[in-house]
Amino acid sequence: MSLAGTPPAAESAAPNTDAASGGATVREPEATAAIKQAARAYSAMSDPKSKSYKVGPLDVLDITVFKVPDLSKTVQVSEAGTINYPLVGEMQAGGRSAREIEQDLTTLLGAKYLQKPQITVFVKEYNSQRVTVEGAVKKPGVVPMVGGLSLVQAVAQAGGSDEAADSTAVVFRTTNDKRSAIRYDMAKIRDGGAEDPLLQSGDVVIVPTSSMKQGFNIFVKMLPLATVVSFL
Repeated sequence: MSLAGTPPAAESAAPNTDAASGGATVREPEATAAIKQAARAYSAMSDPKSKSYKVGPLDVLDITVFKVPDLSKTVQVSEAGTINYPLVGEMQAGGRSAREIEQDLTTLLGAKYLQKPQITVFVKEYNSQRVTVEGAVKKPGVVPMVGGLSLVQAVAQAGGSDEAADSTAVVFRTTNDKRSAIRYDMAKIRDGGAEDPLLQSGDVVIVPTSSMKQGFNIFVKMLPLATVVSFL
């Protein structure tokens, strides 16, 4: 099933039977809670309403430095994910939250130019067409979309999977305030045994690893392959 298409019938994320993870049996309430926690954490990265939103190329930022009007600027993130800011020069903004950018600027300006600067960063325009790739990849962060972008292409642009990667990948998507997830077998896709799905702007791709938190690993193991699961 292609993630780019609308599934004929989405399945419920709440399991009817116990799920095993790491030799332990997980009761239904525990598994459901793990799903909701993982869903909120990872889908929030692409939700403009969330503080966890990751800035992407072409987004516009309002940067305000308290009592320093000359340093209060509106800047646009470049295609490469960077911004040019007075006294600092070029710095990375893509793949970081507004709060993380605030902390970076506070550190850089406070080191040489200002004493305890008070900086706020607000995302004024959400213009980026991008997906976020996290987990067991070599360069996690925001991947800009130029034309169509498939799952394998997105992972490749994130540097490819690292040695700790699972053989699967999970794609989170939010559509009309409704969240869904689908798990893919990356090995089968690369071998031509399964479809390489097209992604949509705002998707979050997670390449799991055994070292991830237990709740997320439970969630991944409960997802059937190539089946859209709706939640929240």
